[in-house]
Amino acid sequence: MPSRRRRPLRARAATVALLLAAAVSGCTGEGVPTGGPGAHGLRDPLFPKLGNGGYDVTHYAIDLDYTPAGNRLKGTATITAKATQELSAFNLDLAGLTVASATVEGEPAAARRAGTELTLRPKRDLRKGETFTAVVRYSGTPREIKDVDGAREGWLRPEDGKLSVAVGQPTGSMAWFPGNNHPSDKATYDITVTVPAGRTAISNGELKNPPRTANGRTTFAWQMREPMAGYLAMVAVGDFAVWESKATAELADDEETVTRTVPVYAAAERSVDAESLGLRKEIPRMMDWAVTYFGPYPFDSIGSVVTRGEGDVGYALESQTKPVYAGVTGNDGALEEAQLHEIAHQWFGNSVSPKDWRDMWLNEGFATYAEWLWTEDEGGRTAQESFEAAFGDDANWKFPPASPPGPRNVSGHPVYGGGAMVLHKIRQAVGNDAFWEILEEWPAKYRGGNASTADFTAYVEGKTDADLSAVWDVWLHGGVRPATPDA
Repeated sequence: MPSRRRRPLRARAATVALLLAAAVSGCTGEGVPTGGPGAHGLRDPLFPKLGNGGYDVTHYAIDLDYTPAGNRLKGTATITAKATQELSAFNLDLAGLTVASATVEGEPAAARRAGTELTLRPKRDLRKGETFTAVVRYSGTPREIKDVDGAREGWLRPEDGKLSVAVGQPTGSMAWFPGNNHPSDKATYDITVTVPAGRTAISNGELKNPPRTANGRTTFAWQMREPMAGYLAMVAVGDFAVWESKATAELADDEETVTRTVPVYAAAERSVDAESLGLRKEIPRMMDWAVTYFGPYPFDSIGSVVTRGEGDVGYALESQTKPVYAGVTGNDGALEEAQLHEIAHQWFGNSVSPKDWRDMWLNEGFATYAEWLWTEDEGGRTAQESFEAAFGDDANWKFPPASPPGPRNVSGHPVYGGGAMVLHKIRQAVGNDAFWEILEEWPAKYRGGNASTADFTAYVEGKTDADLSAVWDVWLHGGVRPATPDA
């Protein structure tokens, strides 16, 4: 009998302990955890492992200390996010580098690595709707990431070590900071970079204060106040010449004229400064032209970074407020169009970003169509002539613009030329007046956010009574060239 009487006492004690544990750890009274791990990967149709579920990042504060000699990077990433579910653990994307420590809400968090996934397990479950801060300290040799199509991204460094440039489309940002590396999770950024004195470190947005030098090292603190997708974050470290100016654009708003002036910070590696300066000085005029078509400029600054193109990026990229151009040293029409293309991306792709990578044509189609409009306005071939040339190019018909068949096709010709043809067919269907409204009102409607192909088609259909079914069926989703460009 005594033994039977002790069992209920132990059972009651265990129940009390279980309830106490539940109160602390987020468990139910039955002992079932309320929190679960966030998804590792957002199952993007083209890049299923990119991004992570369970939280939404609102701000990154990235503090980097970089030594070009030896290519050594030390970093601290402070990530402010909101839990979108009860979270027992969550993932960040990080390639290479060694994690020294991690905290969540000031408490040490367990950190586990598996490939490019960094899993943090806080001491307690995070409540749904809770805003939390995670801090990750890391170091190592940042690495280059090669895409399936052979393009190079991540942290790029020519053999002479005179330049380091970090670019991230579509996956490379995880080479230098841990984050939710998918365009659907945009955030504001503070990026601080400390480098040896005599080097310049450039990033997105504006300098918060003049660079400061102490003990032979200079710190540059950059701030991006508008939301930015991770793939648009950039850093460049080298010997740069900087041309600074102002860009002022006027825009008719009903019966008033609104003037917007933003600083221009256009840098070039010193060896190509003189060759590229004329092109960089075109930035204010190009922005003024773009505003007349696309509406108010969506950011607080504009600029560029021009590199030698020897062993670095090898292409132009629309990094937010600071597009990167590799080897853009002349001032001929093709290079001018490339700069106009990346400036147009500030509206299409940067301010309005894709919901997933299938929507890339909304970035590139608009930027390519901007080239067509610019060329016509500059006295070159008309947009109709550019459309006809694109129609005759077999490369633009490899697949439908809105359906790249795999990750190696995310930047394929149909995404550019095919996407621009879709826009031209819309223009023909709805007329110029409605089309100009679409060019201006679409980026205004989704400013600072994300939009999908379905969002765009629904928006356009709401602007007109015209039948657009042939545009969507043949030009956007068809992928088979019709008999004539009038189809």
